Amino acid sequence: MLPTIFGENIFDNLMNTFDRDFFSHWDSSKLMRTDVKENDDSYELKVNLPGLKKEDVRIELNQDYLTISAKAQNANDEKDDSGKYVRRERYYGSYQRQFYLGEGVKQEDIHASMADGVLTLTIPKVDQQQVETAHRIEIEG
Repeated sequence: MLPTIFGENIFDNLMNTFDRDFFSHWDSSKLMRTDVKENDDSYELKVNLPGLKKEDVRIELNQDYLTISAKAQNANDEKDDSGKYVRRERYYGSYQRQFYLGEGVKQEDIHASMADGVLTLTIPKVDQQQVETAHRIEIEG
């Protein structure tokens, strides 16, 4: 049994604080958040990729799906004056999002740029064939 203070387990409190502090920095719900803006002749996607460079990001168009992949590699080393590690933290991971663009969008028509951790994609609107309107079918007999 571990000692308790005020009816709580000391070890549990320490680990809960560690989990919250350590893993909150890389909360996956905050990665690759995307804004989609509709313009007259295009769509503009802004994807948040904080701390990443354009070399870390890959964009592909395959079978009408746009796939954005990113690899994060973060090392945060701190040393004291004698060169001994006080703390070392590393994070490595990959993320991916897909967007269905529909038929007719070509790779050469999509433009991408990246600045200050934000990937901006401009995707032209393509005239989609109009879907046949619904017709009611009468039941015979």
